Amino acid sequence: MTKTAVLDIEGKKIKDIELPDFFSDEIREDIVAKVLETKKTMQPYSPSLVGGKQHAASGKMVHRRHVWRSSYGRGMSRVPRKILSRRGTQFNLIAAEVSGTRGGRRAHPPKTISMINTKKINKKEMKRALVSALGATADKKRIAFRYNSISEKDIKQAPIIVESKIISLKTKEFVSSLKKILGDSLEKISFRDKKVRSGKGKMRGRKYKKNAGAILVTGKNENIKTKIIESKKANTLGVEDIARGGLGRITIYTENAVKELQEKLNKTKNN
Repeated sequence: MTKTAVLDIEGKKIKDIELPDFFSDEIREDIVAKVLETKKTMQPYSPSLVGGKQHAASGKMVHRRHVWRSSYGRGMSRVPRKILSRRGTQFNLIAAEVSGTRGGRRAHPPKTISMINTKKINKKEMKRALVSALGATADKKRIAFRYNSISEKDIKQAPIIVESKIISLKTKEFVSSLKKILGDSLEKISFRDKKVRSGKGKMRGRKYKKNAGAILVTGKNENIKTKIIESKKANTLGVEDIARGGLGRITIYTENAVKELQEKLNKTKNN
């Protein structure tokens, strides 16, 4: 087994620990992509099922000769109509319902059934994808490939493992500690950055966009006080947390988180 350094809140090495096998295992991009496709969600939307039909008439015209309420011989197009006004057996009919008419239905509206993801994934594939995603966080080449603004030389250590003391820091101290641990190059892309979107999207309910930033993986009993970066507990860590948007997300692990991940993966291996 290879060894790696555990860093303190000042970014200095305090000891070495043995690196679990999953950090050096084969990275299967195809299985990760399959899992991410399975995890995709979309809010179903469609117009009302009765949209354009909510009027007090059957809508269907009679097309036989010499009968009342017939469109035959009156120079009327054969489309569904509703009664606008009536005088005895004389009707003022206007077109309704169909998409070619004013106030009619949409021709081919979105269908909610097409937006429900029914894809499934096998348990072994899910585990294989998680191992691959974790392995990518320990691969300097993949991390540099995901982020355009950094190179392999900028990455001091991968994976980044820190002492558990970091979770007890307040926001200002936490930011200062993270800068020392990651270095200048990685620090710029590690914090969540919110910007105003360019273009028409600002008027369509998506004014802001933000980057993913780094993620801090903690033990199940460790609670971080700041929300300046995303955090996730080791027992609930999923493929989409560290692989959505590409393999090699900047990930910081506490020492306890690494132990819990190892226990979690060994447990599923035995089962």
